[in-house]
Amino acid sequence: MSLILVTGGARAGKSTFAEQLAHQLGGDHGVCYVATAEPGDDEMRARIAAHRAARPAGWQTIEVPGRLGAALRSLTLPARQEVRVVLVDCLTLLVSNVLLAQPDAADPWPAVEAEVNALIRFAAETGVTTVVVSNEVGLGIVPENRLARIYRDLLGRANQRLAAAAAEVYLVVSGIPLEIKAMQCPFTPPTGGCE
Repeated sequence: MSLILVTGGARAGKSTFAEQLAHQLGGDHGVCYVATAEPGDDEMRARIAAHRAARPAGWQTIEVPGRLGAALRSLTLPARQEVRVVLVDCLTLLVSNVLLAQPDAADPWPAVEAEVNALIRFAAETGVTTVVVSNEVGLGIVPENRLARIYRDLLGRANQRLAAAAAEVYLVVSGIPLEIKAMQCPFTPPTGGCE
């Protein structure tokens, strides 16, 4: 399995690095870009358009705000065997989409966990290199409202789960990618990561 997680702060250069990595591994025609953003307003529509325009014309694009498992299964069809790399940009928006679809759920983690598990299964079962972009949102102050705190916690758990399964984990800081999984401390953390 080749699962790669790229994380970092907002505007740190995560997507740029992930796209360069995907291009290096998949070339101009072997990449499928899975976009999770939804065009909710003019500013987001402009961002999505800019992202589309920056990608190589030969890359396939799937725009899916949720239910990644079904979208990724469609990539295993014989007609799409040329896909060598799947780039999911981004887990941050995917978790937000899942949470906002059920804001009053007593425990939204199972729905988020299903999405994360779908990514891990896809990489393990297909052998397609899967690059996932996600924000590190837990480094700032504790959010003042309940929904934002739940979101921060969900994304933190999702990032931990993906990082544990990933072969490589990059932290991008000010445009500089650091491969942090190889720098792990010598002791084994508790099963499932830290809370």
